[in-house]
Amino acid sequence: MSGETDLQVMLAGLEPAVRDGEFVYVTIEEEPPGVTPEATIVEEEGLTLVVPRDVADAHGWTYGFVAGWITLTVHSALEAVGLTAAVSRALADQGISANMLAGHFHDHVLVPIERRDDAVSALRDLSARGGSAPPA
Repeated sequence: MSGETDLQVMLAGLEPAVRDGEFVYVTIEEEPPGVTPEATIVEEEGLTLVVPRDVADAHGWTYGFVAGWITLTVHSALEAVGLTAAVSRALADQGISANMLAGHFHDHVLVPIERRDDAVSALRDLSARGGSAPPA
């Protein structure tokens, strides 16, 4: 099943949902047995995992950025154009960093945990406006 490609339809249907918990990025040499990361990225510098903070703490892994996880529940197509730009712009306009992850069905945004509620509000506002610029 392919996802939505029309930017206005995607923005109108963002419906941001907060995943419970706090998440961190860690870089390790190899994934340990028994750990199921939320996301995995292979880079030249090592294996980057996104894991719940308590998992990182239990393994003694170091991290800096502590994130809140927001899922954009609209089913966006991987080839869709403009969704990441619109979402990151809406958050940047509020001074909120956006770390984007794309899944097959949904896009996910990791934001500073202390700004998670602000980010959800900004994304709901973006959705209500259908991507148009906020009033001056």
